[in-house]
Amino acid sequence: VQLQAFGGGSVQEGGSLRLSCAPAGRTVIAFAMGWVRQAPGKEREIVGAISRSGQTISYADSVKGRFTISRDNAKNTVVLEMNNLKPEDTAVYYCAAGRASLVTGWNGYDYWGQGTQVTVSS
Repeated sequence: VQLQAFGGGSVQEGGSLRLSCAPAGRTVIAFAMGWVRQAPGKEREIVGAISRSGQTISYADSVKGRFTISRDNAKNTVVLEMNNLKPEDTAVYYCAAGRASLVTGWNGYDYWGQGTQVTVSS
């Protein structure tokens, strides 16, 4: 499954960015979806995850209240809205999809997008 990710870029601290992702040729409701980030020298971290049913959503503690993950079934996309961005949010962000109904760890995802850079300057 190819995941096509869009968005990312560079913003000032306190700014906002929107990432979107679509599974090419497949419906987004067939997967548990998530956004995983990796900063230089750090481990990968799930920042937002949504179950295959769409009923379970979770966030990393570091982004709660600032990031929102959502799924648009009509547009077949998963979106990560990032607000009040901080320099520590700087990382490569990956869209990921899993065949399981719910993925709780980043290594539980089966398919990965190409990654998009998010840079937040102070």
